[in-house]
Amino acid sequence: MSASHQPIRKQLMRMVLLTSGAVLLLSTASLFIYDFLTFRQSNRNQLEILGKAIAANSTAALAFENAADAAAVLTAFDADPHIVAAALYDRDGDLFATYPARLAASTFPQRTPAIGGYGFGGGFLSGIQSVVEGGRRLGTLYVRADMGAIDARLRLYGGIVTLVIAAAGLLAYVISRQMQRRITEPVLELARTAAAISTRRDYSVRAAPTDAHELNQLTEAFNHMLAEIQQSEARLHMQLGHLSLLQHITRAIGDRHDLASIFRVVLQNVETTLPIDFGCICQYDADSAELTVTTVGATSARHAGPLGLAEGTRLPAAGNGLEDCVAGRLIHEPDTLAVPFPMTQCLAAAGLRSVVMAPLNAENSCHGVLIAARSSSQAFSSADCEFLKQLSEHVALASRQAQLNSALQQAYDDLRQSQQTVMQQERLRALGQMASGIAHDINNAISPVSLYTESLLEREPNLSERARGYLTTIQRAIDDVAGTVARMREFYRQREQQLTLTRVDLNRLAQQALELTHARWSALPQQRGVMIELQSALHSAPVEVMAAEGEIRDALTNLIFNAVDAMPDGGVLTLRTGSEGHRSWIEVGDSGIGMDEATRRRCLEPFFTTKGERGSGLGLAMVYGTVQRHSAELEIDSEAGRGTRMRLVFAPANSSVAIAGLPSAFPVTVRRLRILLVDDDPMLIRSLEDVLSTDGHQVVAANGGQAGIDAFAAAVRQRKPFDVVITDLGMPHVDGRRVAAAIKAGAPATPVIMLTGWGQRMIAENDVPPHVNRVLSKPPRMPELRAVLAEFCGRNADTETVITDQVRA
Repeated sequence: MSASHQPIRKQLMRMVLLTSGAVLLLSTASLFIYDFLTFRQSNRNQLEILGKAIAANSTAALAFENAADAAAVLTAFDADPHIVAAALYDRDGDLFATYPARLAASTFPQRTPAIGGYGFGGGFLSGIQSVVEGGRRLGTLYVRADMGAIDARLRLYGGIVTLVIAAAGLLAYVISRQMQRRITEPVLELARTAAAISTRRDYSVRAAPTDAHELNQLTEAFNHMLAEIQQSEARLHMQLGHLSLLQHITRAIGDRHDLASIFRVVLQNVETTLPIDFGCICQYDADSAELTVTTVGATSARHAGPLGLAEGTRLPAAGNGLEDCVAGRLIHEPDTLAVPFPMTQCLAAAGLRSVVMAPLNAENSCHGVLIAARSSSQAFSSADCEFLKQLSEHVALASRQAQLNSALQQAYDDLRQSQQTVMQQERLRALGQMASGIAHDINNAISPVSLYTESLLEREPNLSERARGYLTTIQRAIDDVAGTVARMREFYRQREQQLTLTRVDLNRLAQQALELTHARWSALPQQRGVMIELQSALHSAPVEVMAAEGEIRDALTNLIFNAVDAMPDGGVLTLRTGSEGHRSWIEVGDSGIGMDEATRRRCLEPFFTTKGERGSGLGLAMVYGTVQRHSAELEIDSEAGRGTRMRLVFAPANSSVAIAGLPSAFPVTVRRLRILLVDDDPMLIRSLEDVLSTDGHQVVAANGGQAGIDAFAAAVRQRKPFDVVITDLGMPHVDGRRVAAAIKAGAPATPVIMLTGWGQRMIAENDVPPHVNRVLSKPPRMPELRAVLAEFCGRNADTETVITDQVRA
């Protein structure tokens, strides 16, 4: 294990031991070296002293050249066991005596060494001492000692140093162990505290103080760092909570497009998560400089009444401390008691001591204010204020987006409605033009039926009541068909001035509609094995409205047909009438398949049908046209699988207008006339000729326009002119206009009556040809035709034939 990864206590112990060992080693080494050097010098000095003493004692032996005495003097070196050799040299430098005597002469230098003095060399301490007496040199003493004393001294000191170092190391270990505990324990405690904090993420833990000043500073710094981290973590958690809440609110309001739900979601989240004790959102009207409380939080409702901040309450910005807020600045009042404005005083009186008012700014203008209050003073931190400011910006953008979305949706709905209206009008106009094209053929086809039916009713008094009732019903149906054909072109228009309204009873129209459709809702379903039950709930009193009787009867017929078609497996057909206040109504309902919302929206469009090839898509469109012309209302209540209810709502009839009833009679007398009848339909010519002949007139028929012109010219040449000419408009090759022009060219005084299936359109559009005296519609109505003949050809009570007619009022 490297030193950087060892525990601090071992590193401290090693540091102490190494330091103390190094100091001790340095100290003992210094002492040892000093003693070594001192001891060597001492040995040299001792040897020098001994040498000088021996030299002084050897003067006599050298002076008298007595070698035995000299050897005896040298034996004095026996006192020092470390002297291994000694020798005396005479004045001539020759070897004179040696010590010890057993040593060979070759052991010593043969001549006196040239250099004097004492010194170490070759592993020995050697010395050369001159023997002098009276200033006269007698010889030289050579001494050599071994290093045994020094070696013994070194061994002694080595042992002492070893013992000292060992004892000192042990003592240092004991002392360092105690000291490192005092140092490392606080450090380890800090380490354990840091580990616990890191593991539990609990920054509320604090390290205990120590006795050591420096370590206590470290502990205090560590605890201060923990406190800062704890506060930072708390702020971070608060900011993360605010951010999470802001994201949650942003996602919640992003799914909504109406202001009320946006404001409710915002207040609900702020009340429960921030939290606050009272919250509301006000919208600002810059023109009146007033705030309107739009939404109050669910838990804040208990404070709204006492505070005077219930939803719908209006607050002036001036005088309530809100001027700066609507100017775009956030207002924070930490203590509402200290603010003298009425609103803040009301908050304080209700126990709400702190408040924040954040403006809802978008596009450089204030759209409202978010008010948040708490019961304690100083309750909103700077982070809370910053959060409310950011929240108000998001709410302002969302509310502005909702307003723009609402305006865009309204514009889109208006545009779509306009487009649908234009498309519907275009479709209806196309239908009207198409209907005008086929009106001629339809009117020609029903004209003979109408003429013969009228003739039978007028000329056959012996008819049974049953037969007369059948003929009356046929005549009414023919009138309705004619009216339907005439209205097909015009049902998309508003009611025109020429539409004649009479006072009619909706109860009577309901009965007539049921009679006309009896086969459709009774007989035909029974043939398929299906039962349709009729439930009639007519008002007890007459329900009188101003209407065109034929049109309303035709509309009811269409509604009954649709109700029957909606019940292929049978069901209940209901017919109701009623009157409530300023509304009178007639209703047709069924228990059939009903309509979903998409079908209900399109059901009035021309050519839209759910019946496939069986349907034309015109029935409800014509009913809608009838309702529009009567300035009435059409209410549609339908649900898929639960049936449909169609209600026609009218204004009540004016009591001063007489109700439409049975026809009245007055006589019309017309002299016998010679009439030219011009048409290209043989059946119509025959039926009209029969009816006019029955009235006593002489009728000449011409098949086609050119034949009519030729017949009129021939009569003029024969001086048998016609009293009146009745001509059709649409004929091949030569039409009615050319016939009228030719007649007027030959006999300007001869009246020309144009009888055409386009009669009503021509009258409505003032499109009467210039040479035509009167335009009548097909199918022809005899009372109307007789009145016109009487008008243009004169009445004569003295004529051979007096024609009396029952003319409908």
